[in-house]
Amino acid sequence: MQTYKSWNIEIEDRIATVTLQTNDLNVMNMDSLFELKKISKELDEDNEVWAIILQGAGKHFSSGVNIDILSKASEISPEEFKTNMREMQSCFTTFENISKPTIAKLQGFCMGGGFMLGQCCDFRIASEKSVFSIPLVKLGLTVLMGTNRITRNAGIAATNELVLLGEKFNPEKALQLNLVTKVVSQEKLDDSVKQFANKFKSLPPKTISITKQIIRQGDIIPLEQSLELEIELQSKLLSSSDLKEALDSFSNHRKPVFTGN
Repeated sequence: MQTYKSWNIEIEDRIATVTLQTNDLNVMNMDSLFELKKISKELDEDNEVWAIILQGAGKHFSSGVNIDILSKASEISPEEFKTNMREMQSCFTTFENISKPTIAKLQGFCMGGGFMLGQCCDFRIASEKSVFSIPLVKLGLTVLMGTNRITRNAGIAATNELVLLGEKFNPEKALQLNLVTKVVSQEKLDDSVKQFANKFKSLPPKTISITKQIIRQGDIIPLEQSLELEIELQSKLLSSSDLKEALDSFSNHRKPVFTGN
């Protein structure tokens, strides 16, 4: 892969680790968001990548989007504001739509746009010392990167509290509200994330990709359509060598060896 200014990409043994590295607080600007969009497309097309870890360099995941982007909102026309926000949102959506499983490693500050980026991941493993907040109301704005990403996990009542008040909350509350998958000690965070990502190295990647699509799309369509979606997408697996390997290994009581084909 090419090199990026705001992100470091390492791929080892089918696991890609994407690290945000902008400054001490890992604040994101427009350039880093556009880079994330390009990285997302590259990783999605790379058949050697079966799972993705998203993290921030240093002590913090990300404290959000550069305040300069938001402060200029009152200086531009409503139409220009809408265009800029749609471009920003598309960067997060492109990352969220990656067909491979994504795991966020959350530590330190995870705030604003940083918090929302974590919500774009399929799984979120947080340090017990993490600090969360969605403080945009205090800046005179509302959530710009997908309020529904909070609501679909935490529900409307909890989203009201978190977004309308903009107060900090701890990992235990995030776990209670389904905003993180698990909470571990800071000392165990790296190993916990790696162990979680490694689970996908022993699973058939095409099946995982299709299953992720069924879960995401099936949540927003009627049951009858979701049933048809399951049939339609899974029919694409019939010629897969990994399907044959899965069935044969199950029948012969042995550990499967998947190739991604």
